[in-house]
Amino acid sequence: MPRMRHPLSGAALLLLLWGAFVAGQARPPAPAAAPAPALSDAEMEAFLSEARIVRTRGVSKGVTGTARATLTDGTLTHDASIQAIDEYKPSFTTATGTEINFRDSWKFNVAAYRLDRLLALHMVPVSIERRHAGREAAFTWWVDDVMMDEGQRVKKAIEPPDSAWWVQQIAQMRVFDQLIDNTDRNLGNLLITRDWRVWLIDHSRAFRWTDTLRHPKQLTRCERTMLEKMRVLDRATLKQALGRYLTAPEIDALLARRDLIVAHFDRLGETALFDARRRP
Repeated sequence: MPRMRHPLSGAALLLLLWGAFVAGQARPPAPAAAPAPALSDAEMEAFLSEARIVRTRGVSKGVTGTARATLTDGTLTHDASIQAIDEYKPSFTTATGTEINFRDSWKFNVAAYRLDRLLALHMVPVSIERRHAGREAAFTWWVDDVMMDEGQRVKKAIEPPDSAWWVQQIAQMRVFDQLIDNTDRNLGNLLITRDWRVWLIDHSRAFRWTDTLRHPKQLTRCERTMLEKMRVLDRATLKQALGRYLTAPEIDALLARRDLIVAHFDRLGETALFDARRRP
């Protein structure tokens, strides 16, 4: 049987294949997908308020029954922590002593977020009020790109690459914790992202009724803008921003501690103040 030949000659076929190759090389590459834009606080609040819960699961740390939830609005999918605890005890004894009028409440997470923004800190993730499983709860934006918490950093003896910025962030945290009288700033609720930005989470045991400073010796430095914003806080502003989450005695105690902090740094003077790197 005679051998069948390709309708194109060998040379013509090579020429055709070369033309296809050149055309493919000349075609411009598909543009890379643009990175997702950063969300504003208002956009995060709206997402946390309205997005559908896909699933929930427990978290490995903490004693307040916090759950991790995955939420979606059909376009964006992101996680949140859900904390619904709201307990009051006339007295509560821990390893550090007995606390009178003990309170552990999800409301303080929302209050801490709102106060953080009044002070222009941006160290507390967005937190809003939302019902879950028949109860009011705090839905808090799950911090992205976490590298480790402070406990893990200390255990591994990892030093920050920019020690000056790290010291500034820790100083801001200490002033904030004294202002809100946070009794539970443990190493697990100070998160560190890959850019070495510090995030403060879990404030359910803050905003006590005390009108004194728990650890005044920790107040060695203060960010200048934070101090000026603390100085102008008043009862009307706090009631409008935090009144749904703090009682009148809690706001009064907050203002009393504010007065002590401002007076403390006024005594220390300009050498105790610094201008921190602006956080987005």
